[in-house]
Amino acid sequence: MPLSAPETDRRLIHTRAIEMQGFARADGLYDIEAHLVDTKTYAFENMDRGAIPAGEPLHGMWLRLVVGEDMVIRACEASTDFAPYAVCPGAAPNFSALAGVSIGVGFNRAVKDRVGGSVGCTHLRELLAQMATVAFQTIGPLKWRKAREEAARLKEAGLPPPGPIRKLPIGSCLAYAPDSPVVARHQAAMEE
Repeated sequence: MPLSAPETDRRLIHTRAIEMQGFARADGLYDIEAHLVDTKTYAFENMDRGAIPAGEPLHGMWLRLVVGEDMVIRACEASTDFAPYAVCPGAAPNFSALAGVSIGVGFNRAVKDRVGGSVGCTHLRELLAQMATVAFQTIGPLKWRKAREEAARLKEAGLPPPGPIRKLPIGSCLAYAPDSPVVARHQAAMEE
């Protein structure tokens, strides 16, 4: 269901488009990629770039995380195609400092510690929290499928299961409220 109709006439001024994708690599790792583009509907002057026509990106940035199934970042690459200032692309190489960071509890703090403030880029940093979600959405289902297959193989062999296949994010949202029927269904399915 879309949003309700706007209450008054309006004119589009700014668009931020973000696309994120998760890829399984042939080497067993995963690439999580993001592309951010900011555009205006009007032309304007910029100190470093001069005239920027309507629709030309003010920001055009890329970010790739190489992540293992353990959710540890193996490498990070950033690139800036469009920025308001000539110095902005200089922040991109600093994002390689995210190698070794675990995506999980404390991730946002680690990002701030390694690429926060004047060594990083606000727009690239803003992508990282959402990229963490994309990493979970990419890696989790494949990891859980492998765990279910292993549990079925062990059961068929008459061996005990290895333990819970997945930990539910109980309390993280309405669907995963402790008393939610969704949680009850997942817990029942895990006990089978």
